[in-house]
Amino acid sequence: MTDHKLGQYKRQPPHQARTSRVYGRDMPIQHAVLGLLARGPSYGYELKASFERAIGPQWGELNIGHLYQILDRLVREGQVTRTVVSQRVRPDKNVYSMTQTGREALASWLEQPFVRQGGYRDDFFLKLFVAAELGPEALYRVATIQRESYLVELASLGRLRLAHRDEPLVSLLIEAALLHTEANLRIVELADDRAERLALAGRDGRPVPVQTTAPDQEADDAPEARTPEAR
Repeated sequence: MTDHKLGQYKRQPPHQARTSRVYGRDMPIQHAVLGLLARGPSYGYELKASFERAIGPQWGELNIGHLYQILDRLVREGQVTRTVVSQRVRPDKNVYSMTQTGREALASWLEQPFVRQGGYRDDFFLKLFVAAELGPEALYRVATIQRESYLVELASLGRLRLAHRDEPLVSLLIEAALLHTEANLRIVELADDRAERLALAGRDGRPVPVQTTAPDQEADDAPEARTPEAR
C-alpha cells in the first residue's frame, strides 16, 4: 500500500462505550409512553424521568422535545387526552391520560413480535467496503481499530452490569448489549481472518472461491499419473 493511503489510517484512540439512541427510525417509543401512562396520568418531565429511571443509562436520555412531539401525536390520534392544570407558583402544566383507544393500541403492540425492517446494516461494513478497495493493510488496520473499540466497550459494560445488578430490567438490557458487542467483536475477528479475500474481491469486483483444502494436500490427494511401464 502506498504511503499516502496508509496515512489515512493513523491510529485513533478507541471510542468510548457507545450509548444506544433512544429513538430511531423504527423505535416504538410512543408505546413506551403509553406504557408509562397505563400507571396513571402524568406530565412531560415526569414521563421522561420515569422512562430513564426504568431503562437505565445504557439506553441514553429521552429528548424532552421529541417526547412532547410524541404526546402531541398521541393526542391527535385519540390515544391520549391532555388536561391543563393550574399551578400557583409555576406555569400551568399539561397532564396526559391514556384513553381506551390508547389501551387497545398498547395491547395490540404487545401482541406483535419484533421483526427487523429491511436488511442488516452496520457502519462497520461500509468501512470494510472502502478498506477492501485500498488493500489488505487497510482492512487489517480497520479491524484493529474496531477491535480495540469493542474491547473498551465490553469493559465499560462490565462495570455497568456490576453497578446495576440489583435492577432487573436495566441489568437485562446491559446483558443484551454485552452479547451484541461480543458478537460484533467476533465479526471483526472474522474480517481480520478474511482480509486477503476481502481485498481481492474489492479490487476485482467478483466472488472469490473459498479454498477448503490446502494446495499441498490437494497434490497429495490427486491420483498419480500412470507411466508407460504401468500400462
